[in-house]
Amino acid sequence: MTTQKSAEPRAPKGAVAGQAERKPWKKKTPVEVVLDQINRVREDVAKREEELKVARRQLQKLEDARKLLEST
Repeated sequence: MTTQKSAEPRAPKGAVAGQAERKPWKKKTPVEVVLDQINRVREDVAKREEELKVARRQLQKLEDARKLLEST
């Protein structure tokens, strides 16, 4: 008994059907690595500052509500 392989090409292990192939890996220079790290940290800080603004506004509203409840 012989086994026949299908004529369709198989996707590499871990690849999802329908997705485009990954770009080839390009080695980065140490300068590019540091610049990428700086950009990632800068984006993270901006995101956290925005979350902090939202939390401060929420805290302010709750403290205003507490003052209102304590005054009655």
